[in-house]
Amino acid sequence: MLESTKSPPRLQLRPRTGLLFLLGPAFVAAIAYVDPGNVAANLTSGATYGYLLVWVLVAANIMAMLIQYQSAKLGVVTGKSLPDILGERFSTTGRRLFWVQAELVAMATDLAEVVGGAIALNLLFHLPLPVGGLIVGAVSMALLTVQNRRGQRPFESVIIFLLVIITIGFLAGLVLSPPDPAGMAAGLIPRFDGPDSILLAAGMLGATVMPHAIYLHSSLAKDRHPDARSTPGMLERVVKATRWDVVAALILAGAVNIGMLLLAASTLDGVAGTDSIEGAHAAIVNSLGPVIGVIFAVGLLASGLASTSVGAYAGATIMKGLLKVHIPLLTRRVISLIPAIALLALGINPTWALIVSQIVLSFGIPFALIPLLRLTANKELMGPHRDGLPLRVAALASVVLIVSLNVVLIWLTFSGQA
Repeated sequence: MLESTKSPPRLQLRPRTGLLFLLGPAFVAAIAYVDPGNVAANLTSGATYGYLLVWVLVAANIMAMLIQYQSAKLGVVTGKSLPDILGERFSTTGRRLFWVQAELVAMATDLAEVVGGAIALNLLFHLPLPVGGLIVGAVSMALLTVQNRRGQRPFESVIIFLLVIITIGFLAGLVLSPPDPAGMAAGLIPRFDGPDSILLAAGMLGATVMPHAIYLHSSLAKDRHPDARSTPGMLERVVKATRWDVVAALILAGAVNIGMLLLAASTLDGVAGTDSIEGAHAAIVNSLGPVIGVIFAVGLLASGLASTSVGAYAGATIMKGLLKVHIPLLTRRVISLIPAIALLALGINPTWALIVSQIVLSFGIPFALIPLLRLTANKELMGPHRDGLPLRVAALASVVLIVSLNVVLIWLTFSGQA
């Protein structure tokens, strides 16, 4: 059994605790926004449509800031995670049904992360994809033991270190191949170019606004700040720190995502064979040299390792909150690896699997987002920290946009036009 007999050390808040020391949970949640699914969707977008869909990433990142702040604030103010609260309010049947869809989303997330890490190991060391997937699973388990045995703060430090590697890996190529300013400006104008671009936009949205990160962030925030509600002044300070934490983390994640699309648009636009991560990597090597290719692959590996650890953490949080079932992370890690390893062993196109997994994630967003909006707008639950009218309007607009895009995606899929 993985869990230690001792509880992780609690972080005691003091009035003089600096703002910087209170940051961290959002950077763990932000890993979900730079996982291998993002790589596949963003590279495909840039290589296929150039700068056309830059606006999708900008809009998605703004929505992500809003959503993650609400999730973290819910955890800090109530002392409970989003799955905890839903588990208390749903009937037994409702809890189980909600858990099924949340678990499918978590499985799609884990699929993308393990496959992406396996691709990176194949690019770096020519390892077979199933072997790479097993290595990614094993290393992610080692990362999870840091959180389990040493507490959340050291785990945050490890994840932030990997986030720095991811940032360098995915943005280094822009130094040698800067994007076209006019193209970037044109890409900020909302528009599509046929049904396939809408399908890809839905995948990009699913890769950017992540349901499991919404569930997880509330848990990370309440565990990181267990004494936040000890005094009104301290709660106000932690809520403020949470806001800055989210803004800083999501600006970084957004820059990485947009940078990937810009790199593909400036380097891979019109190049044959860039509809897969392997092909895009080969084109990057041909255009920018082997050093940039290695840096990119290392960034992809860091992305897979960090995001699959965070994904397993999120899955355990969802199960515990909704079903009141707590299983060892090691057991969950092994079970969640099976679909990804099976897919890799069957030889299914891994990049295609990554993109499809992001589309699955986009369908799970409303199930996480609508309850979150209702709860953070509840004055009885949130007190003076309930969402104000501007925040509620912006959040509602986000829900309408996401649901509308998914309706269009369903129509395109079943009409045979996508």
